[in-house]
Amino acid sequence: MSATGVKVSPTAAGYSQTSFANTSAPGVIIIGAGLAGLFLGSYLEEAGIPYDIYERAPEIKPLGAVMCLSPNILPAFEQLSIYEELMSFSKPALESTFYSGDLKVIGRLETYTADSVGYDRILFARPKLYELLFKRIPPHKIHMCKKMMSFDQDYEGVRVLFEDGTVAQGDVLVGADGAHSSVRKHLYTSLENQGLLPKDDTKSMGKGYVSLLGTTDPLDPARYPAMNKPDSDTSFIIGDKSTPYTWVIFTVPGNMICWNVVIQLGLDPVADELAGTSDWVVQDNNQKLMDSIRHFKTPYGVLGDLLDATPIEHVSKVYFEDKLFQTWNHDRTVLIGDAAHKMLPSTGAGAVNAMQDAVILANCLYDIIPTNLDTVKTALEEYKNQRFKDIEDQYAQTYFNAKLQYGHTLVERFLRHVVFNWLPNSKLIDQMQKESAFRPQANFMPQAPRRGTVPVVPQKPSKRMQMEEELEE
Repeated sequence: MSATGVKVSPTAAGYSQTSFANTSAPGVIIIGAGLAGLFLGSYLEEAGIPYDIYERAPEIKPLGAVMCLSPNILPAFEQLSIYEELMSFSKPALESTFYSGDLKVIGRLETYTADSVGYDRILFARPKLYELLFKRIPPHKIHMCKKMMSFDQDYEGVRVLFEDGTVAQGDVLVGADGAHSSVRKHLYTSLENQGLLPKDDTKSMGKGYVSLLGTTDPLDPARYPAMNKPDSDTSFIIGDKSTPYTWVIFTVPGNMICWNVVIQLGLDPVADELAGTSDWVVQDNNQKLMDSIRHFKTPYGVLGDLLDATPIEHVSKVYFEDKLFQTWNHDRTVLIGDAAHKMLPSTGAGAVNAMQDAVILANCLYDIIPTNLDTVKTALEEYKNQRFKDIEDQYAQTYFNAKLQYGHTLVERFLRHVVFNWLPNSKLIDQMQKESAFRPQANFMPQAPRRGTVPVVPQKPSKRMQMEEELEE
């Protein structure tokens, strides 16, 4: 059974059922219209693979936070012919300055240049990327207000029951529904009942930080001249021992400033009091925390000036949680993005890896011929095999970076001192260049041109295209 579009029909039980006509390609049900789900949908659209995206919210309201993308994913944007539009609302991130709470310079971190790597790291306001990806999906393939209640899978296919009584049927179910994934929860409950779930996957995610973030309305460049720079002016201000906060300021196109205040939990009673809600949602008590941090110094004046320029509805609070799940797939179900691996924020690692997941999964789904349970299981296992080791390495790296940027314990402060005073910046740049080597693209589409001089991991060819070429010969 393959998803090609939505057609509602009554069922014997009195429910409405979303029916799909059979095709040779697998029908894909994507739960979650976040970055991972939208990026996967963009590639499935190019591949001609039938899919539908289901989102529990009535509308997408992405946070007004800054995002960072690296050369590890930018070739995929170029392949989809949306790179130029992405760059139109982005600024290159060439250097970050770290300050103490009284604005004394702790150190500066430079990054690689486009000459060597081929692309700059770029910064922009998060809602802009959602708008770019959302409009690529045909409207009839995105279904809002669709809260998943349960699903079942067998030899014939997978069926998803939604809260409104409708049922979606297909060949593959993709959980792209974030850190608190309903797909993962239902899958893990089933596997645990069968004695198939690893013990590590039963443990809760770690919660070490909570963040308040937002993006200002357009500001006056005469008052904030750093906005006139062609690259993003990026500042990390780290509080002293009595102030376990790090506040981060980024300039983005449109004369706006993205700000982010990160509090290490367990060190401040005010932060601990406020840290008790789910992630990526607007909170009524944000104002209380904002009032307590107005006096924090920034290179542009006090933080309160930026808070006043930010509409309260554009301010959100989020946990920094982390966990690398061991189980990503079972039978016809697969997890991508934060549903499979929740990383601490580190130069856009979460978003980049979610979209890389989408590219690799699209490649594996494209190789499914014919569509049956065995070929689906093989494809989903291949996806995990290609991704897990790389994610495992990056998970450790993002944990280290979070300690460096946001940590306030004695050990973490010493770590920061070592990095800024003893470690040559050239070593960091060399490491970043090596990390930029993995740049997955769809192997069923023309490749984006090779850019830069550093070595790049070769693209894994499509098994299906190889088979078709052999048959033609």
